[in-house]
Amino acid sequence: MLNHGRRHDRIPSLQLRHIDIQGNRHQPAIVQPRIEHTVKTPNRLQPLVEDGLVDEVIRPLMSGKEADVFIVRCGSKIRCAKIYKDALKRSFKKAAQYTEGRKVRNSRRARAIEKGSKFGRKQQEDTWQNAEVDALYRLARAGVRVPEPYGCFDGVLLMELITDENGDVAPRLNEVSMSAEQAREDHALMMHYVMRMLCAGLVHGDLSEFNVLVDESGPVIIDLPQAVDAAANNNARSMLERDVRNMSDYYGQFAPELRDTHYAEEMWALYEEGELHPDRELTGQFAVDTHSADVDGVMLEIKAALAEEESRRQRLRDAEEED
Repeated sequence: MLNHGRRHDRIPSLQLRHIDIQGNRHQPAIVQPRIEHTVKTPNRLQPLVEDGLVDEVIRPLMSGKEADVFIVRCGSKIRCAKIYKDALKRSFKKAAQYTEGRKVRNSRRARAIEKGSKFGRKQQEDTWQNAEVDALYRLARAGVRVPEPYGCFDGVLLMELITDENGDVAPRLNEVSMSAEQAREDHALMMHYVMRMLCAGLVHGDLSEFNVLVDESGPVIIDLPQAVDAAANNNARSMLERDVRNMSDYYGQFAPELRDTHYAEEMWALYEEGELHPDRELTGQFAVDTHSADVDGVMLEIKAALAEEESRRQRLRDAEEED
């Protein structure tokens, strides 16, 4: 969806910073956008160089708790290589909430992962690393703007480098300012992407202004290794609500009325009813149930059920004694 009328300005007072994969800011460090020199090839990228998948490592792009990203040259194309860190070096909070419901097709691998054996830990690591490339392919087919993936090789994801109209590395959403009109347009587009993600059975799970890039055509969603299965993960709804709230809060800085929308609730209700489809027109309006739960009533029903079950067991014991 190309819109040549888009207007995003890098925040002039914001010094570009190295921002890690989870969006945590470090000390200010000027990010050199233009590709000017090469660096020593990291050990994890050496096999890709030897196999001809990467011709040159140009420079680091960013470093985070989950991965390090480098700008690389592949033939005549400039791309980026995302090197996933080992599980012991990662610190993604509450990882189990994100991996719940992920299916491992091979039964031997599934058993090994469940047992926590050395082989199982390796399989679990491979599953985590491949989750992002699988999500990227899946979402691209669903019409969501994400970097184009070129494959995952031994824990290294090769993918498209998103650039701005000048050919520089595209800024993150938190590094740009915009008019209220542009904010409304981009927010609507992001809600459309989130909806299409849900239609494809995925929830980003960590969506924020730090995980969205902005090029001349608008927002591009990045960082998807933690994407969750909407149908199999019990946390999917709360994660969807958080993702949408983060987006609405950020764009709401420029168009405050966006903070009063209810897209997540609308999407999830349609999803549960089987009425959500990729071209559904969303309104952002939803009648939120404000009635408090009757906790006392529920507890009474539970106690009554437990008493009935105990009575049934007692009758069985009495019958056995009579026999």
